[in-house]
Amino acid sequence: MPAPLTLNQKRIESIDIIRGIAMVIMALDHTRDYFHIGANLDDPLNLATTTPALYFTRWITHFCAPIFVFLSGTSIYLQSLRKTKKELGIFLLKRGLWLIIAEWTIVAFAWTFNPFFNVIPFQVIWAIGISMVILGLIVLMKLNYKIIFILGVVLVAGHNLLDIPEAAPGFTANFWWDIFHHGFFTQYEFAPRHYAILVYPFPAWTGVMLLGYCAGVLFTQKYSSERRKKILTRIGLGLILFFVALRFSNLYGDPRDWSTQKNSLYTFLSFMKVNKYPPSLLYLCITIGPALLLLAFMEKIKNRFTGWMVVYGRTAFFYYIIHLYLIHLVAAVCFFARGHSMADAMNSANIYPFLFVAPGEGYGLLIVYLVWAAVIISLYPLCKWYDKYKTNHKEKWWLSYL
Repeated sequence: MPAPLTLNQKRIESIDIIRGIAMVIMALDHTRDYFHIGANLDDPLNLATTTPALYFTRWITHFCAPIFVFLSGTSIYLQSLRKTKKELGIFLLKRGLWLIIAEWTIVAFAWTFNPFFNVIPFQVIWAIGISMVILGLIVLMKLNYKIIFILGVVLVAGHNLLDIPEAAPGFTANFWWDIFHHGFFTQYEFAPRHYAILVYPFPAWTGVMLLGYCAGVLFTQKYSSERRKKILTRIGLGLILFFVALRFSNLYGDPRDWSTQKNSLYTFLSFMKVNKYPPSLLYLCITIGPALLLLAFMEKIKNRFTGWMVVYGRTAFFYYIIHLYLIHLVAAVCFFARGHSMADAMNSANIYPFLFVAPGEGYGLLIVYLVWAAVIISLYPLCKWYDKYKTNHKEKWWLSYL
């Protein structure tokens, strides 16, 4: 009789390293949101107006959400090795609901600084929260590994079938269609001058979490480091090759076809411009594929850089919240330094939900990168302190929710 699967005796830090890299890159996009002069006027991936530097500043951050959601699923699988199904299922239900509440309160205020909570976001924390709730129910239902894997594949690979009716002439999305598939910063008024903004339709993200959960088995004692590296490398390369072939065909996997542009560079940019809201099959292939290669490569790398990334990866949600507040706070200081008043901020709130940000005002990419670096460096001591605090206070149940 085979021995039961157990977690490797030594924590595999590559998961935390890759998650930390994703968190650091994510902060670049959020810094751009608050500081770049064109951030709130145009899409940085708009080939008619963007520059290669601006395009890749935005495009590189596409990796963040898929990596974080996928590795969240992996971490949940590893938790299942030390918890009963009932314990894990209930924990996921509670943590998922907590994340949804946190999205609509703590995170919403970080984004807007609006004390009236006129805008309720359905962003990445919402998507992770509802996905955890669904996975918690799946765990409590005791669905077997194969069913969970098939369900994950269906959600990730099949949701683009909804692009077909959506592209039909005269199609109009409603709230439920947007929350399940289409929503891209779509606003719905739920009370006078109070809006829900649908950004992350969740089913495909749930599929990513389920597949990440299934990948967790690779990090048990059933798989040696060498075998795990080989499997992750093959899957990563396979996803990249699948992306290239399917994207080239323009047949399926993304609602927008690529096309020949004014030169070869911009044609390449068109080829790589894949849909994030919702995450298309091709988007997920070209983000998760390279991430798996990096995950395989990083397992035995240990240096100062990986040491920093481990800290950010182990404190991901804590980091996520404080980095938003810090970036927005610095943006507010710059807002007043440019001569604006509090009255200007409150008046702009009538047409723009983020206080202390004026569309059309801001800085070039160099300043964006400098602010980003300053934010990352300044957060490291705080994250390191919190990581140490968590490690030394495992008896505090509430830490598992942060």
